[in-house]
Amino acid sequence: MKISARNILDGTIVEITKGAVTSHIKLDIGGKTVTASITNESAAELGLEVGGKASAVIKASDVMIGVK
Repeated sequence: MKISARNILDGTIVEITKGAVTSHIKLDIGGKTVTASITNESAAELGLEVGGKASAVIKASDVMIGVK
């Protein structure tokens, strides 16, 4: 797979929560958890399963930090 994003984090799927339209996929990446929200159709097409390997691909033009 070739993509333009440079922030690719490889991990293991630890949880899949399927909703009415979207699935929340949790990846363990070196002891930290990253969660992605994707369509149920995409999750099915990718064949995602708990324990399977996957990558979080992050493409963002801005990263914001806030404090209260």
